[in-house]
Amino acid sequence: MKLCLEHGKPVLCEKSFTRNAMEAEEILREAESKNILVTEAIWTRYMPSRKIIAETIASGIIGQIDHVSANLHYSIAGKERMTRPELAGGALLDLGVYCLNFAIMFFGQEIEKIESSAFLTDTGVDKFNSITILFKDGKTASLTSGFTSRSDRKGIFYGSKGYAVVENINNPSSITCYDVNDVELKHIDFPEIATGYEYEVLECAETLKENKIQCPSMSHEETLFIMKIMDSLRKQWGVIYPCETL
Repeated sequence: MKLCLEHGKPVLCEKSFTRNAMEAEEILREAESKNILVTEAIWTRYMPSRKIIAETIASGIIGQIDHVSANLHYSIAGKERMTRPELAGGALLDLGVYCLNFAIMFFGQEIEKIESSAFLTDTGVDKFNSITILFKDGKTASLTSGFTSRSDRKGIFYGSKGYAVVENINNPSSITCYDVNDVELKHIDFPEIATGYEYEVLECAETLKENKIQCPSMSHEETLFIMKIMDSLRKQWGVIYPCETL
């Protein structure tokens, strides 16, 4: 990213944006000083599914929502990038970032408290983590991610009149609403996509046309907010990458 900015090139950077918030702040300061577009490419922020999910849960079909759960686990322990600290390995930055974004996209940033725990590998990165977020308005979120086993990848909103299940939080395919007796109320399949990347690319193109340096779907402030949460979680777990202090 620094090399691109040095040469005046806009940047669309895959999640997680950097290893930590300090590095993110450095990149964003540089982008702002040079007036160059930089945005984080966490595709779920840009996909049409985001708006459909938000509208569905806001419709009141499952009543007053007070909790969301989300999980993302893959059996990918053999992939070197997952276990090497020098590659910013661990479940959190690779998988848990989707869970955090899922909760915060729909419940907001007004957080009262975060509690968490993690199991670490022999190399000192998290192979499994569990995160509980308490929001100031009384809502809660339960999030888990890991790279030693496979999960169903569901995101579930819990309401006073029922619940809503989102299939696959890191590439959502549908949302189904049920009442308190598990009777299906509504099912929505999300639009077919070519690769999923097209939405973030199109938004970058529009943002460049408008001569802006950040995309509305993932502002600089939101990127920093997520990075700071992940810094605080890693600090709790004692996961520190080479050449950094938390």
